[in-house]
Amino acid sequence: MRGRQSRVRGHLEGRFGPLLPGEEPAVVGMGSNLGDRMGLLAAGLEGMARAEGVRLLSVSRVYETEPVGPPQPHYLNAVAILATTLPPMALLRLLQDLEARAGRRRGIRWGPRTLDLDLLFYGDEVISLPELEVPHPRVEERAFVLAPLAELAPKMPLPSGRTAREALEALGVAGGPSGVRPYASLL
Repeated sequence: MRGRQSRVRGHLEGRFGPLLPGEEPAVVGMGSNLGDRMGLLAAGLEGMARAEGVRLLSVSRVYETEPVGPPQPHYLNAVAILATTLPPMALLRLLQDLEARAGRRRGIRWGPRTLDLDLLFYGDEVISLPELEVPHPRVEERAFVLAPLAELAPKMPLPSGRTAREALEALGVAGGPSGVRPYASLL
């Protein structure tokens, strides 16, 4: 099932510049908590940026975050804003291919991973398929997504009607969200 929401495309285009004909903006969440975490995030970012039909518009700082799920090492997380001519399922396949090249093995839900690349938003599209839900259904519950997203696009509208910054503040405690710390820069 596919549909459209409003304002994400316009907001991102206004913030990061005009898109080329045929391009859609996409927001990708990035995470790693096994191996060379920074190196794996950098490889994932480079893989996206070098892919045909994808332009990197911006990338957040890297944040170190507490894991969700079973006991495991802390994650490094970031968000990338892309412009792409790839349709959503082709972009998902690219992201999954990059994860596999980084040694990702799917198994335990919310378990540790070498590289996790989640398609969070694809323009104004609303997609509900077994293999892809866009906007990501838990984007507003996850400080590890909202902190880097709010850094890049604080006023980006989310499905609830709140902005990325407002959703982050709703999860936070005094001084910022619990368990999310700036770590480094990818660029």
